[in-house]
Amino acid sequence: MVREITMMSWIGRMTLLLAIAAGMARAQELKVEMVGAAGSKGSEFKTVQDAVTAAPESGAEIRIAPGEYREVVHIDKANIHLRGQGSDASRVVIVYANGASNSGGTSNSATVFVTGAGFIATKLTIANDWSKTGKPRTQALALSISGDRAVLRDVRLLGAQDTLYATSKGGNIARQYYDHCYIEGEVDFIFGNAKAVFHDCEIHSIEHEAGGFLTANGRSKADEDSGYVFDHCRLTAAPGVRNIFLGRPWRDYAKVTFIDTEMGAHIMPAGWSEWHKGETNRLTTAVYQEYGSTGPGGDMSQREPLAKKLTADEAKEYVAKFYLKGADGWDPLGVK
Repeated sequence: MVREITMMSWIGRMTLLLAIAAGMARAQELKVEMVGAAGSKGSEFKTVQDAVTAAPESGAEIRIAPGEYREVVHIDKANIHLRGQGSDASRVVIVYANGASNSGGTSNSATVFVTGAGFIATKLTIANDWSKTGKPRTQALALSISGDRAVLRDVRLLGAQDTLYATSKGGNIARQYYDHCYIEGEVDFIFGNAKAVFHDCEIHSIEHEAGGFLTANGRSKADEDSGYVFDHCRLTAAPGVRNIFLGRPWRDYAKVTFIDTEMGAHIMPAGWSEWHKGETNRLTTAVYQEYGSTGPGGDMSQREPLAKKLTADEAKEYVAKFYLKGADGWDPLGVK
């Protein structure tokens, strides 16, 4: 019996040691590397924020090894480039669980904050999993981005209410380009007043008991040079999801354009909704327009009468290389 107990104790100790070793191996896999000049190997860090903090004010390329990085990241420096090193965007995950109710408001709840210009992100996931904590439902941002000349390619943005805050700051309109991205949420999950183009992206609605809204644009002046454009995107939904509107106007002059976008059956025939029916009257000043919508939800025959159907010539104005050009001639398609 003594020998059996000793043997079991030995097995228990070995199991514990193996578990600890496995945990250490997993921790060691979380590696963030800041690339030096001319692509030379630079310093290594355990967190994304540590790498950003150590980066020079002129910017840096930060390569992120596969793994889950549970942290909040603030990027206020220009030209910070986050490069996921996994085989696909799901392998590198920056995630946190903050909500408006525990962080001092919606704008403080993001997992990643970007205010610096020239931001680039490729092949990674930014998520806020507050909705999975079992705590009361509230706004919870995955990404808050107000930096100009931002490019995100093959990036997954995951959340529920208010997933992506694509906005501007200080009266300076931020230009943003999202290419081959996946954005998931339920209510107002793409919102703000940036001048943004979403090209060949999948916009995916998840379950919400009262339906949902893809966009809540925040353009507040008739002459403000901002607005969202969805170009050759796909609007999809989880099984059973229905009653989803393309958008509602968070501010009086909200502007959203869909071009050649495939829309699933979950999209409401009216397409567009008032912010608060019976309380606001923003549809009369908002700019909601479409061209070439397809799929079960793309039939414009029952659209909100105040929405506009663009002509082919008008739609050309919203192609990214023209729409985001600006006074400096910026071309996001050339940014890699």
